[in-house]
Amino acid sequence: MAGAPDEGRPVRQLRLVVEAEDYDAALAFYRDVLGLEQLEAYEGGDGAHVAILDAGRATLEIANPAQKRLIDDVEVGRQVARHVRVAFEVADTRATTARLVEDGGAELVAPPTQTPWRSLNARLEGPAGLQLTVFQELGPGD
Repeated sequence: MAGAPDEGRPVRQLRLVVEAEDYDAALAFYRDVLGLEQLEAYEGGDGAHVAILDAGRATLEIANPAQKRLIDDVEVGRQVARHVRVAFEVADTRATTARLVEDGGAELVAPPTQTPWRSLNARLEGPAGLQLTVFQELGPGD
């Protein structure tokens, strides 16, 4: 998936568009605290603002209700997820979770938890009404 987009592919990018009542706070959280690189930003009339942040490779994960319940049970221990949850793969779940809570004001829903599929996942409530999972893929020795 690295490199230039395949011209033959019908879809080249997934872009999740989120309305944020407090645009500046949401931008600071996702860009400055989480560390997503700002690729573009635009301003329009009447105070319109948008920033496009690079989140690396994008995937669309479609889960049935049973899988959604399973993930909630594993990550949180109870049902908390809404219709949409955003997941970010990070190098260090513990450090990222601490930074998002302490520096970014995210609300911790569940601390880093090892999953049966060998990842370390934490659940947070972030700005703009987004529920987040930050996850770290674990190697055999982790």
